[in-house]
Amino acid sequence: MIMSTDRTRPTGRRDQNGPRSVPSSPRSVPPQRSRRQQPHRPQRPHQWFAERLLAVLSGQRPVHWMLGHTIGEAYDQLAELAPSTPLGAARGARPVLRHCRGAQPATGVVEAFASIAAGDRVRAMAFRLEQGADQRWRCAAVELGGERLTAGHSGAR
Repeated sequence: MIMSTDRTRPTGRRDQNGPRSVPSSPRSVPPQRSRRQQPHRPQRPHQWFAERLLAVLSGQRPVHWMLGHTIGEAYDQLAELAPSTPLGAARGARPVLRHCRGAQPATGVVEAFASIAAGDRVRAMAFRLEQGADQRWRCAAVELGGERLTAGHSGAR
């Protein structure tokens, strides 16, 4: 194997083109379209809540982890439902958030839905977020698989 004596050229490269020099003017640099160079977009509230709700309803986190992030019946719904881990692992596969979308029907309100996969099983979750006077988002309602989760009713029929 022949080693190149030119430190800027990879071994085996035969053309005479070396690395390009860095232009002195920032205006002459072509814009790069790379995800790494774009600023990180913060998660939207419904995506953040979907991850948290999944963690609680799959048994990865305790219900009190949502304390302060819920209002109204939502905390009672979670406290009633969490022990049965309705989004728990199916055949050893950890549940993951596949999709999460949200719509804003009114100012300070987001209604969102998410699909959750665990193995070959896919479940639907819908929830409502409301923004308080302190500008913090809180979960106001949760539904799984089309049935509303109410305190005292675990969704089983």
